[in-house]
Amino acid sequence: MKGIKFRLLFIFISLLCIRPAIAQSPGAPGQYDWWYTLERGKQMFRQGNYGSALITFEDARRQRQSMYERMEREFIDLLSITAVRRMNDSLDWIERFIEDRHYPGAADALRELYFRIPRESFNNSAAAALNALSSLKEYPEAEYWIGETYLVEGELSLAISQFQKALDLGRLLENPGFATELQYKIASIRQTRQEYNEMERVLLAILGGDRLWSSEEGALGTGDAILAGTSPSFAKQAMTRTLENNGINRFISLYRYSHEESAKAHRLLGFYYYVSGRHARAQEHLMFAFLIQNTVIIDEVIRRRFDFSFTTIEALAAEINRNPFLAGYAEEAEYYKTAYYLAASLYGNGKTASARGIWEFLSGRENAGEWQRRARSQLQSPYVERGLEMP
Repeated sequence: MKGIKFRLLFIFISLLCIRPAIAQSPGAPGQYDWWYTLERGKQMFRQGNYGSALITFEDARRQRQSMYERMEREFIDLLSITAVRRMNDSLDWIERFIEDRHYPGAADALRELYFRIPRESFNNSAAAALNALSSLKEYPEAEYWIGETYLVEGELSLAISQFQKALDLGRLLENPGFATELQYKIASIRQTRQEYNEMERVLLAILGGDRLWSSEEGALGTGDAILAGTSPSFAKQAMTRTLENNGINRFISLYRYSHEESAKAHRLLGFYYYVSGRHARAQEHLMFAFLIQNTVIIDEVIRRRFDFSFTTIEALAAEINRNPFLAGYAEEAEYYKTAYYLAASLYGNGKTASARGIWEFLSGRENAGEWQRRARSQLQSPYVERGLEMP
């Protein structure tokens, strides 16, 4: 019994210690209550309590806004002091004034600001620091979760509005890479609503971050070597020629590309361009998507088997079947569907031999499901599919 009482006492004391650590900032009690509120909202959301989650996310947004408004007022009050106005906007002098005259509210505001944004970015300007502090009132993560709640409740227009708002506040995201996921969310809703022009615009914006696709100077892997300084336009032309003239196995033997965050955008654009009859554009995007997918798979196989060397996609597919992780990845990335439409776009561009090579690969893959059946049909009597909507 004493042991149980001791453990309960220990847990109680631990909770008392942990709660302030979560809720406090470097200098103000309760400063991060908005973060704690957001986490409570996420828990409600995952439990399916969407109404309460929405209210809680909105509370988190208000709490953060209130905290930074208070800090902004503290700093403005300081800058309004006659002696401070004479300091010619010098952040160095103002910091010394705060320390010498003991202005804890302004000190807390600057500590919080420097925690979020590097001090050197303000170029010793108090006005720049004030502007940055004011911008921190926005809470993109709360806007995102409000959007998720609208999405699960079927309010697609409101969801898009919230996701776009979070994206516009991307500079404040705790994880800057999350901006790409927000773009994919928006593109997915546009696709659901059959707003394909808007979907295309968002997906092309995602590809703006792909250095090879967006024509910035970069490097492209070839086998184990790197073509340093190769121009993107030349690299894309070389890749296309290899695929069209030498087939899929030679193509994957020569090239690797690891820009995984752009693979889905390439894939969706490839499907879209194929069904709208733009086979050349479809081929280019699906070529990139399939190359990135195979690069991910090959890298994972090599991680487990250092002596692995790519020979054919048939042999690589056998490795996929042996590895549950890769099998899951192939399904999530629509690996076989991507291969099918890459072949279809090649055929639509008059590259019949390369198209047949991919369809022959698919025809022997039992786990390709629908794409095995459709590939076999194409091998018997090839034709260009006519699509009205995204496949």
